Amino acid sequence: MPSAGLRRYVQAVPGDPLPHGLLGGCTEIVTVTDPHELLGTQWRPLSCADAHTTDWCPDDDQPPEKEFARPGVCTAPPVTVYAGVECSTIGWSYEEAVQHAREALRMGEQRALEEWLMSEVLCDIGEDLTPGAGAVSIGQGVGALENWLGTEYGGIGVIHVPAGAAALLGCCNIAHLDGGTPRTLLGNCLVLGAGYAVNLGPPDCTPAEPGEAWLYATSPIRVRQEDAVQVPDRDAQSVLTRTNDRLILAERTFVVEIACCRAAAIRVRICPE
Repeated sequence: MPSAGLRRYVQAVPGDPLPHGLLGGCTEIVTVTDPHELLGTQWRPLSCADAHTTDWCPDDDQPPEKEFARPGVCTAPPVTVYAGVECSTIGWSYEEAVQHAREALRMGEQRALEEWLMSEVLCDIGEDLTPGAGAVSIGQGVGALENWLGTEYGGIGVIHVPAGAAALLGCCNIAHLDGGTPRTLLGNCLVLGAGYAVNLGPPDCTPAEPGEAWLYATSPIRVRQEDAVQVPDRDAQSVLTRTNDRLILAERTFVVEIACCRAAAIRVRICPE
């Protein structure tokens, strides 16, 4: 046993965010240069209307009527994610406090953004596919969501899975890594998010029962973000003179865009019966 004495101060143990979350390989990330985009966006969705067949040999002389879809408008609100650090001005410089706040934001922003997306967006727009008998197996759940994506969107989409249920995706060969990104056998991308542990579902953001989880499916997702900033941006402004403490925020604003601004959800069992 070493002799008693002062502990040696060393560098903190580094970490990395979960690799397959909302800000991972399933999502197009755009770092904006126009600050107006951080106020929210709107767009006319592409490839979100049905295609139809036509009869080349109609029974009468009238040509078949064709169906036309009027594109709607999708919108996406902004959300700001922050991490705050409070420390003493004695022994802690402004630069060190900024480093801590920025690192806390880097490690936590993805989880916070996932939690916000499920609780403020997905559970509001989601269509509940859960059968009347209740929660299904995770394989059945993914299958139902993929069927919804195929019929309602028609292209490769995104399936959102709580990180706590991710291990079950390997039990039935539901998922595999494709270029480092998890996908289903059908090719849909899998977001495995710790923030989805908030576990809320449509139509009124109802929490799942213990042992169950909500899975969601969406069309492709694009996230607009700004560069992370610290507040305040000057040393003197960070000091709370009444206590001689330093307060620093690191924050970043995001806008999460869902291609067709629709979602489907289903409850699955994550515990053996």
